[in-house]
Amino acid sequence: MLRRILFISLISILSSSCGIYSFYGTDDSGAKTFSVKMFDVKAPKANPLIGQTFTEDLRDLIQQQSSVQLIEEKAELLFEGSINKYDIQPISVQGNETASQSRLTIGIEVKYENTIEKDKSFEKNFSWYTDYSSDADFLTVEEELIAVIIDQLTQDVYNASLGNW
Repeated sequence: MLRRILFISLISILSSSCGIYSFYGTDDSGAKTFSVKMFDVKAPKANPLIGQTFTEDLRDLIQQQSSVQLIEEKAELLFEGSINKYDIQPISVQGNETASQSRLTIGIEVKYENTIEKDKSFEKNFSWYTDYSSDADFLTVEEELIAVIIDQLTQDVYNASLGNW
């Protein structure tokens, strides 16, 4: 019984502490709010919906892994940027000079502003890729490839801004 009381007390203390760190390892500087402006699509060959998809996925990830609340205006943590690279390149060229695989690379530019601790603000580029069979019809696999890359890019942005790793 004493162990149970100590355990409950410890959990209570940890959950009612200053609120800067969470069980996910979030360093939100004590902020209560965040906003993510719609990411513009600047890459000429990019799927036009990728900016909206990235924006929504980043919002969702921050809400899932932190305690800050999404608002539209005047947030304490601000994210904005653009999709600046969307490139398909052949890789794994075989002896007959045909590629057995292709690579989709997506690059983003992110501006993160922390209005509470300004030294944690940044402007950075992030890039990620995934490979797929050159035999596959790109339009058939494009949505799945984008989802894989965006999952990684949103996690990279989160780790660089709020992640306490």
